[in-house]
Amino acid sequence: MLPPNLITTASIRARAEITSKKRLLESLAELLAVASPQLTTAAVFDRLLQRERLGSTGLGHGVALPHARASDVEQALGAFIQLRSGIDFDAVDNQPVDLAFALLVPEAATDEHLRLLASLAEMFTSADLRQTLRQATAPEELRVILLQPPATNPSGP
Repeated sequence: MLPPNLITTASIRARAEITSKKRLLESLAELLAVASPQLTTAAVFDRLLQRERLGSTGLGHGVALPHARASDVEQALGAFIQLRSGIDFDAVDNQPVDLAFALLVPEAATDEHLRLLASLAEMFTSADLRQTLRQATAPEELRVILLQPPATNPSGP
């Protein structure tokens, strides 16, 4: 389960009309920057893009988990975008991405932050969770689903 302060309704978009990987990363950066006054969208976008250049954060099954470290944050911040239709994200399975959870952690990322990233990756292996997220229609609904994912078999395509 994710910490409740990781993501707010204001950092979630439902049914977004985004058509490129770059624009998705920019939109996630905007949502993350809003969560902390010392952050700028440009700085967060640059961090996410730098990480993406190391290798795609497209997990497969339509999910991306862009993440980065930033010296300007003291605690992990999350943002989530559900796309109206999938986009090319260079995912490991070459499938379009329509669900993206961005994570920004402090520069001195601890084991706790690495566990959070691993938790998110594991959470999105659930076909039931992905389907439930795709059917949601509002940020409030998406937040509830993300913070209390369905208790079902986590494996499955």
